This record gives sequence, structure tokens and C-alpha cells, in this order.
Amino acid sequence: MGTFLPKPYRRQQVTIRLTSDNLQKIDEYAERLGLTRSEFIDQCVAFALAHMDESKLKDV
Repeated sequence: MGTFLPKPYRRQQVTIRLTSDNLQKIDEYAERLGLTRSEFIDQCVAFALAHMDESKLKDV
């Protein structure tokens, strides 16, 4: 019998609100790519953050 070794969960659970149209597109792309909705959204956010032009952000 194998040994059970709990591991920390690498992601945090959050709630977001999306338009129905965006959610439908996300689900379609995720399915076509063989990803879960969460995996697809996480990769999209990572890409957007990596390519954000911080010089255009205004200080609040």
C-alpha cells in the first residue's frame, strides 16, 4: 500500500465575475486546447501580466 503524503495546494481559490460572452469564449478555447477553465484563465492572466506596459499605468 502506498504512503499518503499531503502536498500544499499551489493555487489559491478566487471568485471572479465575467460576462456571459467572455465565459463562453473561455470555455470554448479551453475545451479546444484540452485545458480546464481554470488552467486557461491562469495562463491568460500570466501572459497579460508578463506583457503589461507598466509605463502606461498611472499612480493612484
